[in-house]
Amino acid sequence: MTTQKSTIRQRADAIKKFQCKNLIVVLEEPNDSRNLATVIRNINALGVDTLYVVDSRQLFPDNWEVMRERKSLLKPSVSAIKWSFIKVFRSTEDCLQHLEKHRFTSIVTSPHIKGQNNVLLQNGDYTQKRLAVWFGNESRGISELVIANSSACVQIEMYGMIESLNLATSTGIVLYEITKQRREYQNMNKRGRRVNPPIAKNIA
Repeated sequence: MTTQKSTIRQRADAIKKFQCKNLIVVLEEPNDSRNLATVIRNINALGVDTLYVVDSRQLFPDNWEVMRERKSLLKPSVSAIKWSFIKVFRSTEDCLQHLEKHRFTSIVTSPHIKGQNNVLLQNGDYTQKRLAVWFGNESRGISELVIANSSACVQIEMYGMIESLNLATSTGIVLYEITKQRREYQNMNKRGRRVNPPIAKNIA
């Protein structure tokens, strides 16, 4: 006798093919658990299944099973934390070394020109085989160490008097473009292999 799958399991099976493979989002030193929870909600909704958190101040538990039961993260993430894998690093250096060991290309996001290779979001190519997208601290932004170890600095084009967005909004905008590109590429190249393309189609 075949057991009928639950509605949740049916949903999980249906969306599996749309998940972005080998895409990691990295938050460097987030201050606020609500911001972290909102980012978790964003990445889950957009098909990113892995989040790395650099947390040298130990504001968050380093065990995912413990983290996913914390009410300050569970409720504002609308339970998305239960469906997203999170790994915590206690230093930026450790996270960068881990990504390099596993051959990930890192890019950073910033509203200001910081890197040597500055790219407007809509002009970038984000179909590298393994990609890590870094977002900085809510007040200080991304660190110089990450910038020095990244292939590009990606910017959201803005036209208002205020030239910055909060962490939740910026992750949603940036990751929408990146996940859209990666899903399209995965769909067209299910069996193909590709050498890492350059990030920039046009330099900003």
